[in-house]
Amino acid sequence: LPGMVLTLHGRRSDDPSSEEYRGLWELLAIDLNEMVTEGLIEEEKLHSFNVPYYTPSPKEVRQEVEKQGSFSIDCLEMFEVNHDVIETDFDPNVVLEEAVDKIVGCLRAIAEPLLIHHFGEEIINEVFKRFRAKLGNRFSKEKIPLVSIIISLKKIT
Repeated sequence: LPGMVLTLHGRRSDDPSSEEYRGLWELLAIDLNEMVTEGLIEEEKLHSFNVPYYTPSPKEVRQEVEKQGSFSIDCLEMFEVNHDVIETDFDPNVVLEEAVDKIVGCLRAIAEPLLIHHFGEEIINEVFKRFRAKLGNRFSKEKIPLVSIIISLKKIT
């Protein structure tokens, strides 16, 4: 393998406790907690559910690549994903709806298999229906920053 290009979720801050991007997972956690309160999910199952999720900073990515030593960094860039720019008729409500749908689809692709394995398939549609409503409400009030890191690596020979 002569090299590779990777794209991953990241954060701008070097502080690992930064709130960046965790907001989506926190909304999902609120939905799961509500479903426990309503008796749709067992409390014990919720308490034993853990999603190990970490968003590195560009500095951390650079340090790990250099520490590992098999690749040199050709390019390392960070950018904010702008969910406002979606091909529509530029109606703000349509832009918002499509942005929310895209974010829900992305998180669902990641979380659905984990949720099915832990809680069962019967709750999935309800979880993401609730998540979509909360995300739409939050997205209409504030911009949720989604940061990506792209890195181009070359194999050291």
